[in-house]
Amino acid sequence: MLIGIPKEIKNNEYRVGMTPEGVREAVKHGHTVLVQADAGSAIGLSDEQYRRVGAELAGSPEEIFACADLVVKIKEPQPAECKLLRPGQLLFAYLHLAADPVQAQLLMASGAIAIAYETVTDAAGGLPLLAPMSEVAGRMSIQAGAACLQKSNGGSGLLLAGVAGVPPAKVTVLGGGVVGYNATLISVGMGAQVTVLDRSLPRLNTLDAAFGNRIRTIYSSDAAIEEYVLDADLVVGAVLIPGAAAPKLVSRDLLKRMRSGSVLVDVSIDQGGCFETSRPTTHAEPTYVVDGIVHYCVANMPGAVARTSTFALSHATLPFVLRLADDWQKALKEDANFRDGLNVYRGSITCAPVAAALGYEYASTQQIVQSLA
Repeated sequence: MLIGIPKEIKNNEYRVGMTPEGVREAVKHGHTVLVQADAGSAIGLSDEQYRRVGAELAGSPEEIFACADLVVKIKEPQPAECKLLRPGQLLFAYLHLAADPVQAQLLMASGAIAIAYETVTDAAGGLPLLAPMSEVAGRMSIQAGAACLQKSNGGSGLLLAGVAGVPPAKVTVLGGGVVGYNATLISVGMGAQVTVLDRSLPRLNTLDAAFGNRIRTIYSSDAAIEEYVLDADLVVGAVLIPGAAAPKLVSRDLLKRMRSGSVLVDVSIDQGGCFETSRPTTHAEPTYVVDGIVHYCVANMPGAVARTSTFALSHATLPFVLRLADDWQKALKEDANFRDGLNVYRGSITCAPVAAALGYEYASTQQIVQSLA
């Protein structure tokens, strides 16, 4: 199979779909890999490194999309890229379709077969291809939030850790999954006063065991969210319903009652955001202010640490890329967890939460698999 790796074109996105190490493995499996020139140069992965492991180089994205049987990306295809996709062509990338009706329409119109990193599951019910970037984003959320709290950046002028004789800032984390755990890890390490809210008692028990009395774990309810959001200097939105739009946990009315200069970091923004006032931002213009509250809603947070993120993600995705390239039909037939990743198939929406969020008829992946040769 011919695997195509285009250069990412989203604002300030420097990650690349495969590392030279991954390309070497794909070539070893008998596949041809076509990498767009300079696709990894921004993070120190040169064209020569790709050549040495057997990759061929393409001069343009048009060449990649025209030739590749399987296109491997990081971020969702932008409209110009969607229009380059061909019927039956495989796309493997983050998609986050529930919050992106335009992309969903374009992918359906293309006739391509789109598999989303963020809905592939594992035997334990986890999200193995989302987890690496959730880990990065969770850790980054505290870095970003701490910077936003600085007065020069619109915040209240608080140091997250405080100093001797001055109390630390209060951090509220909404969601105790991978993002929430890593946000907690960094905020505890920086000396903040941390409260984590979640509706999963097993998850709260895990956090209690990991952090002990260094944090507070609270069962999430409307009343609890109101209490701890109003008490916070920094709120991290870390909720996820796989494939579906994020629930709006913080209303505009609640936002108006927060302390001026407080900060919201919405890591759920790829799925539409969990604050009513959230809208996607970019690394070029990462923040905006509503009712005196600083919002950080960058939709590709891990792109800011693109080298770390590329290697972390590639380690997770490579086995899946190889399975798709070796025999994608067999992979979908034999692995229900892989089938969970199928979001669009030749014009139909094949992920139930996406179909529900966007108002499309859901096409059963089981029926699609049964129709494969």
